[in-house]
Amino acid sequence: MIYDDDVKKRLKRMEGQIRGVLKMMEEEQHCKDVVSQISAVRSAADKAIAYIVAVNLEQCILEEKEAGRDTSKMVKQAVDLLVKSR
Repeated sequence: MIYDDDVKKRLKRMEGQIRGVLKMMEEEQHCKDVVSQISAVRSAADKAIAYIVAVNLEQCILEEKEAGRDTSKMVKQAVDLLVKSR
């Protein structure tokens, strides 16, 4: 799979969020605020995972259809991957 700039930007944004959380911890900010930011990072990670799986699934389905094969196995694998990521 070729990872496009969109997914890389998402991860770089998450990287910045993590640095921000570490800074908040160093500044001994309130745990509620720290947890809130960690939750935002988790949400961003979930969205990145969903995006990667969706793009990959689309590519795999097109390849399978072109080869005249059944695509249901690909869909099941993608669902399993999403479930496993949670």
